[in-house]
Amino acid sequence: MDLREVMAINLRRIRHDKQLTQEELADRAGLSARYVGAIERASKSASVTVLGRIADALGVEAAVLLKRPKQ
Repeated sequence: MDLREVMAINLRRIRHDKQLTQEELADRAGLSARYVGAIERASKSASVTVLGRIADALGVEAAVLLKRPKQ
């Protein structure tokens, strides 16, 4: 599993845990909902800047979004 897939899984999980829609998260991060959806599907990669904006919008450290799940 590459980091793009790891981020997609973690982003979706954390967003759901915080009961946010893609639209709400996108608004908080200053991104489009379409782009957030593409990151969650792992069809787009997020830059370090975007990673930081998403992490801030979710109230988590950026490293949390890149942490590989235990196997």
